[in-house]
Amino acid sequence: MVFITAASAPCAFSRSRGRRSHIGASLALLFLIFLCTSAARAGAEDRAWVQFNASGVAEARVTVSSETCPDIVIDGRRQAMDRRSAADENFALTLCSATLGDHTKRVVVGGKRLPVPKAAPRRIVVLGDTGCRLKGAAIQACDDPAKWPFPRIAKAAAAFKPDLVIHVGDYLYRESPCPADRRECAGSPWGDNWPTWQADFFAPAAPLLAAAPWVIVRGNHEDCARGGPGWLRLLGPLSFDPAQTCAPHLAPYEVALGKIRLIVMDDAGAPDTSVDAAATPIYAKEFATVAKAAAPPAWLLMHRPIWGVVTGPLGVGVGGNQTLIAALSGVGVPKSVELMLSGHIHTFEAINYSRDAPPQILAGNGGDTLDPTPRDLKGAIFQGASGVTVKDGLSLPGFGFLVMDYRASKWTIGVYGVDGRKQRTCVFTGTRIDCPRSP
Repeated sequence: MVFITAASAPCAFSRSRGRRSHIGASLALLFLIFLCTSAARAGAEDRAWVQFNASGVAEARVTVSSETCPDIVIDGRRQAMDRRSAADENFALTLCSATLGDHTKRVVVGGKRLPVPKAAPRRIVVLGDTGCRLKGAAIQACDDPAKWPFPRIAKAAAAFKPDLVIHVGDYLYRESPCPADRRECAGSPWGDNWPTWQADFFAPAAPLLAAAPWVIVRGNHEDCARGGPGWLRLLGPLSFDPAQTCAPHLAPYEVALGKIRLIVMDDAGAPDTSVDAAATPIYAKEFATVAKAAAPPAWLLMHRPIWGVVTGPLGVGVGGNQTLIAALSGVGVPKSVELMLSGHIHTFEAINYSRDAPPQILAGNGGDTLDPTPRDLKGAIFQGASGVTVKDGLSLPGFGFLVMDYRASKWTIGVYGVDGRKQRTCVFTGTRIDCPRSP
């Protein structure tokens, strides 16, 4: 019997025992060649997108199967793209890049027109935690669009024609092979390599990558023990250094976009349930840097929320990141931050806190297995000694994404389900988030 998977490269052919007719064998061989050719083409398909780098500048990136980077045409001027990374045993492709100017109007590469950044985006899609979980006994049905809906979510979100996409982290979840007896993920690639990145992120995200430039936040699934090397190569905000195996932590950077400033912090390595004594002073220094450098208003983008909520014993809401809370001891979140955007907890949450903490939005319901959370988040018990409590807040069940529209000096936040049906409307006024009961 012949087995073909999306990760097979090249396809392997073997003969089954028993007698077959010459015609039957020929037909089977032709069918296998067709499947292998299709799989090879799918695996080798070039991907192109635009994201912001650590200098806050938009950068076009494209994957190609050749060693030579293609030309890019920016506002009618043709130029060579730079080679960001060469092929190796895990990533059989060349990654190319080119920075874009602040006033770029048109970008074309490989015959494809890429989205260009807007100086003041008025419609932003927010989503996160999008990959399909394959880790030991934790098996998600990657082949079932109801159980892993990220492809549907990306398509529905792209239909809103956003000006910007913010991904709050965790892209690669396929860490172990699909067990031989599990049909729902049969043939899935796994590990930190191009076939897995293609299956878990680039192929399903294609409509949304084509719709708008992205701001990319590092998740804990992109730490150095998991998908960090691949993330730094493909999506990292800094230039890629093949000699460096993996950078465990990246410094914060700013993306200035009209009325808002996005501060992107890498908290992928901040433990939730314990204090990392070595990391705490690093985060404390970075929070101090944010307080000095960012003019208001600023949105703080971090994968792990400082005060997110999950369901604890007896259904009580619990949470809080011990390391980040320790780093903020005595100073609190910088005053320039008016909103925090995170993921990590696989649900949607909108939280207004007591004291001086800015409101929080969690958008971790983009595809991976959902987490149980209380519907009403008031009364949640946080770790640490920050003194912060929930003034009011809610969590909504189900997979989905957010669409943030700027109108009349406020941000209207649409909470959407898998196929783009609105579940709730919230409003961010600059000081708090209100989510009336009616959609």
